[in-house]
Amino acid sequence: MNLTVIGTGYVGLVSGTCFAEMGNTVTCIDVDTNKIENLKKGIIPIYEPGLEAMVSRNVKNKTLYFSTDLSNNLDKCDIAFIAVGTPMGDDGSADLQYVLQVAKEIGESMTHPLIIVDKSTVPVGTADKVRATIRQELEKRGLSMDFDVVSNPEFLKEGDAINDFMKPDRVVVGSDNEEATDKMRALYSPFFRSSMDRLITMDVRSAEMTKYVANAMLATKISFMNEIANICELVGADVNKVRVGIGSDSRIGYSFIYPGSGYGGSCFPKDVKALKKTAEEHGYTAKLISSVEDVNNKQKLVIAHKVVNRFGEDLNGKTFAVWGLAFKPETDDMREAPAIYIINELCKRGAKINAYDPKAMDEAKHFYLKDEENVSYFNSKYETLQDADAMILLTEWKEFRSPDFEELKVQLKQPIIFDGRNQYNHERMVKKGFEYFQIGKK
Repeated sequence: MNLTVIGTGYVGLVSGTCFAEMGNTVTCIDVDTNKIENLKKGIIPIYEPGLEAMVSRNVKNKTLYFSTDLSNNLDKCDIAFIAVGTPMGDDGSADLQYVLQVAKEIGESMTHPLIIVDKSTVPVGTADKVRATIRQELEKRGLSMDFDVVSNPEFLKEGDAINDFMKPDRVVVGSDNEEATDKMRALYSPFFRSSMDRLITMDVRSAEMTKYVANAMLATKISFMNEIANICELVGADVNKVRVGIGSDSRIGYSFIYPGSGYGGSCFPKDVKALKKTAEEHGYTAKLISSVEDVNNKQKLVIAHKVVNRFGEDLNGKTFAVWGLAFKPETDDMREAPAIYIINELCKRGAKINAYDPKAMDEAKHFYLKDEENVSYFNSKYETLQDADAMILLTEWKEFRSPDFEELKVQLKQPIIFDGRNQYNHERMVKKGFEYFQIGKK
């Protein structure tokens, strides 16, 4: 099929590239000329394992193209995916200005019946707005043309997005037209080698709701476990052992019940707020969803409070080695990362930070921590340790799993570790001579 993917952010670029990998001819559109020119040269704007090689391969094979010209590319298009950003508005709702602007441009340019797919994460009712916007533009042109608007939410995990797309555990398609559904089924059929059972069809509004509910459910598991971790500390229990005890229940499972410094990223914080706002707009107070958000906001500061409890409110003259800045491993994404809040909290008390992250340091320098003068960046995890008063682990990158603990003891002023991801075993760390602080255990 000939596909047009509008938006070359995380969702658009991964989706377009994976569709091209399956033999479709895909053109990715973006208004950012510099980004498009860089993509043509193989320069990828995000870090995602495997993406750069896949983009290069498909550009070479002439199945993947990049352009700023939406109008001409719609002429030969079968399906157009809207994959632009939906940033969080001031009131917590999803900002649809970019989605509706694309819908307007589609209505201004389309010359034949199209399937328009909302791939962006959008609130319930967005497909209706997209449909109305396109129809309004067609009427201005004196045209009456059939088209379908489909909801096809993405469920990609940053750091494993290629695998998620190429081997999906499910694909959700929301459509009110059986012909459009069949075409989407044909598009996705190469991704399901054995069975199409994992392609789930439903009405448009239910599909739009599914994305928000999925992320809210996962965020709820995280906040629930972090709440339990805080209670464990108070009563003298070990949350690591509690996690094993409940995770073995097949009804619960081990996914998303690891205690830590809270969730971040582009999806969970934004989608939880948007779902809460959607409920409010319909006269309902989503108390559980609100609590998930409140718990997470407090959890981001737990490690900072542990540092303050150990070293005192005045941190002038103290230096802390921070391992990890991204909100999770295998990404350079720092949106809503706990590291931002923890570092800001320590710096405002006078602390200096020696920071290292394998991928996210440029993001930190230029965007998220650019105003923090007390933050220095280093090329390796061990370089951060020299003359530091303690090490703080905030992202569970693989290279942090088995460090040379003897080197840590030599480099640190005192053998103190604050572990915001419960990466290490408490008993072993104490035996090694460390003063070791983690989540959910005294």
